[in-house]
Amino acid sequence: MYEFIRELKKMYAPEKKREIQSKPHEITHSLKYNIGYIRRLFRDSPDLTIHEIKLSGTDAAVISIDNLINKDTLAFSVLKPVLSYSFGNDPEDNLNTICEKVLYTDDITKITTFEELSSFILSGFCVIAVEGAAAMLSVGIQGFKSRSISEPESDVIQRGSKEGFVEAVHTNMSMLRRKMKTPGLILELSSVGRLSGTEICICYLADRADRSIVKELKRRLNSIDIDTVLAAGYLVPYIEDNDGISPFSTVGITERPDTVCGKISEGRIAVLIDGVPSALIVPYLFAEYFQTLDDYSNRPYFATFTRWLKFAAFFISILLPGLFVALCTFDQEMFPSLMLNKIAGAVASTPLSLMGEMIIIQFIYEIMRESGLRMPQPLGYAVSIVGGLVIGDTAINAGLIGAPTLMAAAMAAICSYVIPNLYAPSAILRFAFTIAGGFFGIWGISILFCAVFINICSKTSFGIPFTSPVTPTGFSSFRDVFIRAGWKVLARNPAKIQNMPGTSAPGGTEND
Repeated sequence: MYEFIRELKKMYAPEKKREIQSKPHEITHSLKYNIGYIRRLFRDSPDLTIHEIKLSGTDAAVISIDNLINKDTLAFSVLKPVLSYSFGNDPEDNLNTICEKVLYTDDITKITTFEELSSFILSGFCVIAVEGAAAMLSVGIQGFKSRSISEPESDVIQRGSKEGFVEAVHTNMSMLRRKMKTPGLILELSSVGRLSGTEICICYLADRADRSIVKELKRRLNSIDIDTVLAAGYLVPYIEDNDGISPFSTVGITERPDTVCGKISEGRIAVLIDGVPSALIVPYLFAEYFQTLDDYSNRPYFATFTRWLKFAAFFISILLPGLFVALCTFDQEMFPSLMLNKIAGAVASTPLSLMGEMIIIQFIYEIMRESGLRMPQPLGYAVSIVGGLVIGDTAINAGLIGAPTLMAAAMAAICSYVIPNLYAPSAILRFAFTIAGGFFGIWGISILFCAVFINICSKTSFGIPFTSPVTPTGFSSFRDVFIRAGWKVLARNPAKIQNMPGTSAPGGTEND
């Protein structure tokens, strides 16, 4: 037991950032040695391509990774002009000549270490090496296959652009540039991950974003110590505020470039990740979970109605099963007589307790959802049909589950899909409120609801209260929370995230 506790403490103890002991390996003057070292570095990988050429009698080589480059660009824009030029005898001058006179591209960099060489050729560059030169030139000729721009599958809107992010980070950057035609849009590239070297891009407006928030985000990203970054969720724990355990995230995620443009115009910062068709948004507030781009395309009265609908759906999704169990178990007198007779008859005909029925239904529903999500699409339809028959008709006719219980669970499940980004916390809270209502009734649900509310109110996102502008209250910011004001009002004084009430800078001082 003590050994198990010791292992848990070791697992969750804060780990110091690992220091790289080895020094960068410098490129030498010997082309033969350099090529041999590169072959050993990549362990003679079959996709490592080394073209050995002559530059006016001087040995040289062009190094690249197959299928990461455009071969036509390599042949006609690199090899052909280099081989047709007359070079001198000085290797260093030859590199400068290639850079300044032979190749007509801005995406060219002089490198001096093998670590830089590895990073560049694995990013779709080719590297030109010349005998006698202790440096090389990297030329950008990326040509790897990528998915074309299409409508995002999760962030679907009725009105507006049908474009969604793709896996190539540079394509995503160009989509933001096309929608925000201003030189104030800052795009800063860096990499994360010791093994993957995943390229990330920080996007913000120079005149809108708070400099202290930008600086703090860069610090958190630079302090990330992880081997690989394969999804957006890898970075979220590192850039969230350390607010303890909570089912809610203070980092937003979206697949839509227009949503990102709207957020950064309010002073927020977006993080694009290479290989991930979505963007992270910070700071992110709880009220933003209930906002969609369609809200700003519809009339204000209808947008306000749908926003109230989303708030109601969220509370129904987490509270309805628990309230149903609590009232049926402890406070039956709160039901009308006719409804109470129906519920009592259904409960009496089933062998399990009401709380047990509700937990089993929710558990089966989550299994059905997960299987339908992971299986191929044609089989997913079959799973949904079979599951509907098993849970809906057969279970009720067999007397295993009551119809009112199934109705409450189904209503809560449907409401949870109204806010897809809150599905994960809704699913967990449904189970928690069901157990609290089954054991402690209305009092248990009230205490748990207060605990969840306190948890939400205690969270911050880069010094900004997670529940702002609801609490602390800011009446000027209320125009886009419960009620969506018209565009003439919203455009009159554009909101900035750093001006939210109760905001304090990442250093801890409260803004005036």
